[in-house]
Amino acid sequence: MPLSHAVLTLLADGPSHGYELKARFEAAIGPQWGGLNIGHLYQILDRLVRDGHVVRDHVAQSDRPDKTTYQLTPEGAEELRSWATSPWTRSSGFRDELFLKLLGASRLGAESLAAFVTAQRQAHLSDLGALTRQRRAHTGDPLVALLIDAAAAHIKADLQVLDTAEERLAGLTAGDVQVHTASADGQATA
Repeated sequence: MPLSHAVLTLLADGPSHGYELKARFEAAIGPQWGGLNIGHLYQILDRLVRDGHVVRDHVAQSDRPDKTTYQLTPEGAEELRSWATSPWTRSSGFRDELFLKLLGASRLGAESLAAFVTAQRQAHLSDLGALTRQRRAHTGDPLVALLIDAAAAHIKADLQVLDTAEERLAGLTAGDVQVHTASADGQATA
């Protein structure tokens, strides 16, 4: 539950309400993660309360509706400590749409594969340029800079995959490619 643990991390600094946590998460992680959906955040907070890792407190405000704040419990602090100091291991394999695209393009033949590789290379180079600009803009926050550097490293690794894809997948693209489809009446065609 990486987002749950990220919320515990933010609560280690002291009590916060939902919108504060959302803003602090987005500031801490930077643009690479994307925005945190506030509804999802409140689901996470409810789960953390249910699990005993966080307590909620209602704070009365005279000029606004009451505010709900959340605070880490000792059990939550121990969960955070355990999570933050244990190694991360990939549990779901390497699910990456790039490989599904390579599968699809290679099945359509060498021309389709070459077209995909060229288009994907351009997209990755564009992303790399955007990351370089973001890196220059986020020099003051070392965590955001590290995340941007990691994203760039992933893109560079994907570029290396693309550099060898056509050669390595040549056996899948050899020969005439027939795409089998069904007509409107359900009859198979080639």
